[in-house]
Amino acid sequence: MSQQQVLKSQYIPTSEFYSQVIDSLQDYSIFTVDNDLHINSWNSGAAKIFQYETDEIIGQHFEIIFSETDKKDGIPQLEIDTALKEGRALDNRWHVCKDGSMFYAYGVVFPLIGIDGNKLGYVKILKDLTEQKKSQDAANKYLQELEDLNTHKESVLSILSHDLRSPLAAIIGMIEYLQFDFDNIEPEDAKDMLKLIHTAAKDELTMLDYLVEWARIKYASEAFTPTKIELFQYVELVFNTLKEAAALKEIILYNKIGETESVFADKKMLISILQNLVSNALQHTPQGGKIIVSANPKEDKMIIEVKDTGNGMSKEIVEKLFTPQLNALLKTRENKKGAGIGLLLVKGFLEKNGGEIWVESSEGNGSSFYFTLPIDKPSDKIDSSSKIELTN
Repeated sequence: MSQQQVLKSQYIPTSEFYSQVIDSLQDYSIFTVDNDLHINSWNSGAAKIFQYETDEIIGQHFEIIFSETDKKDGIPQLEIDTALKEGRALDNRWHVCKDGSMFYAYGVVFPLIGIDGNKLGYVKILKDLTEQKKSQDAANKYLQELEDLNTHKESVLSILSHDLRSPLAAIIGMIEYLQFDFDNIEPEDAKDMLKLIHTAAKDELTMLDYLVEWARIKYASEAFTPTKIELFQYVELVFNTLKEAAALKEIILYNKIGETESVFADKKMLISILQNLVSNALQHTPQGGKIIVSANPKEDKMIIEVKDTGNGMSKEIVEKLFTPQLNALLKTRENKKGAGIGLLLVKGFLEKNGGEIWVESSEGNGSSFYFTLPIDKPSDKIDSSSKIELTN
């Protein structure tokens, strides 16, 4: 045998060599599953990332690394089906570790085919990209905040220039009329004008307070201090504040929230949200009606409902409630058919707390305002809709 042949024979890789190479890839989770999707090999990178030792994970089903939501949606089987159909399945997804924590990973699944052409199982390779995903999400969030800032700035300036300026001009006009022609005005007429001025001034002060509070929450992060809150007590607090207004219209307020239900939110914002929604319900509910506040947990969110037996709203008004433009605000405010600036405040507070709001209503059938708040302190999980490619 020549020296070249000897050297060549010494460097033929063996299966043990490949196994050692795979096991040395600490930044990659690499494991295989059999045709029944049970894990039958597990490299040291997988043990490091998922926290399962080899003897703990061998024999477990492939689904063990997926979230409950993904399992319900059939994602594990979908990956296998795609790998069989297309030769591989690529995916960016959150996966679950042994301690319940989650990490974001780029993943690929390949079918394992033997030399005789038989399918032996599958191999899945994962790379932890959590930090990259957080950085990407932070950049996307910053760009969205800039866009929101510009939108809200235009809304506030429009309201200040129209919805506040015009009524103030009318107030000044009435005061000037009283000032320069007071001796010729009948006392009763003067009293009526003073009442109008007083009412208009209070309305404008209320709107200005809303705008200031809205801007404070939107742009002053130091004002935001979320904590664990017992929801029942805060609904009771708001009901006590509004009970006299409800009694005048013989409206019954029902707090159907369980005493153990809680949310993670800013206390002042939660009070403002509830007070705005219940006040709106009182305004639009006729004599002898009722308002019910209830809550139901769904996954990591609490869904709170403020339901009234009022007049309800048309489809056109509902569609514009949470995308307010200047003309819509002016019209609903003049006709007293909408919540106006108060709902802008509520929407801003909920967004700050990681929640959302929507409404179900029809004319003559009352309205139900729904909003969500996190039950516990939210993690830094981000949506997996944007893809990150595997890089060195």
